Amino acid sequence: MKLKFKIRNWQVGVIMLIFIGIILMAAGGLLRPMLNQAISPFVSIQGVFAERFLGVYELLTLPRDTTELLERNNELEDEIARLQTENIQYKQQLREADILYALLDFAREKPENKYIAASVIGRDPSPFLQYIIIDHGSDDGLQRGMPVVTNQGLVGRIDAVTAVAARVQLISDPDSTVNVWLAESQTDAILTGSVTADLYLDMISQEINLSVGEILFTSGLGGNYPKDIVIGEITNVRKRENELFQIASVQPSVDFDSLRAVLVITNFRPTDLSPLEPEGTQ
Repeated sequence: MKLKFKIRNWQVGVIMLIFIGIILMAAGGLLRPMLNQAISPFVSIQGVFAERFLGVYELLTLPRDTTELLERNNELEDEIARLQTENIQYKQQLREADILYALLDFAREKPENKYIAASVIGRDPSPFLQYIIIDHGSDDGLQRGMPVVTNQGLVGRIDAVTAVAARVQLISDPDSTVNVWLAESQTDAILTGSVTADLYLDMISQEINLSVGEILFTSGLGGNYPKDIVIGEITNVRKRENELFQIASVQPSVDFDSLRAVLVITNFRPTDLSPLEPEGTQ
């Protein structure tokens, strides 16, 4: 028994010395190379298993993630399209509001006239005729011959009327004539349209000195329009010695291509001068 006890004590002592030695070696960093070599195979195996696991995981989850991304992308594209449409609508409403405010300010500045505001709803398809269609008619009190203006100047006059709409002949129409007054030159003239929608001044004596940039107004002569409505300005003057009159090109103050709304002067009635004109001039 004593021998076995001694052997056991000796074994315990050896184990304790080995354990203490291991602790001292670990504390001194002597076991780190050995541990690294021992653990390295396990780390490599773990890395291989991790790569395989991630590959399988991505393979299983990728279709679902792709579908979700595609759905989200489609939702965002639909949202962008909706916002772009709303933005265009807001800009259009803002432009229309600006036009209406400008027309309102113009009407307030000329309280002697009564106006009805109307929207442009159509244009004559013929390239040789210059007409627009507005959304007010005889039910609103509109009549043939009433002048049509904007805050920029003269547009034309009503040529035909139905209950709910009216056709407006623009001053650029080839059958349109307007008696005008040139304030700088202190002279009267006749403004005519053309098949190309260009405006020209005619019946101006060669003795009158016209200048580019001179402003034209309605003169009120002829009884077709009230006086002092802005028409446009002279852009070119042509004089020829063998001709009785000179001709001038005119740039209208109104952009007829972009017309969206107009004002109809309802308290003006054109004067029919045809019974007073000689038969040869009719």
